Amino acid sequence: MITLTENAVAVMKAALSRSAEPVEGFRIMIQAGGCSGFKYLMGLESSPREDDAVIEADGVKVFVDVASQLQVAGMTVDFVTEVESTGFVFDNPNAQETCACGKSFG
Repeated sequence: MITLTENAVAVMKAALSRSAEPVEGFRIMIQAGGCSGFKYLMGLESSPREDDAVIEADGVKVFVDVASQLQVAGMTVDFVTEVESTGFVFDNPNAQETCACGKSFG
């Protein structure tokens, strides 16, 4: 459903190891809003919720709620460090359009 690049996995592992609270993985979800109609939300999560899809890559778990699953199917998550921007980048084949920030789509 979601592919994580080596860079994304490395950053996620570092964040999980530094968390002050016990966490099991990351949640990626879609929410209405942003420049193009929908935006990606991502954060640490203590455990999966009922009906979550659980994706595991090299020991990192990602939880995706039912409402977001169709919109992120086939997506690749990367982490880039560039002069102009540093952060997670979402390459989503389901996006009809994306905004310049790369954090929202339509």
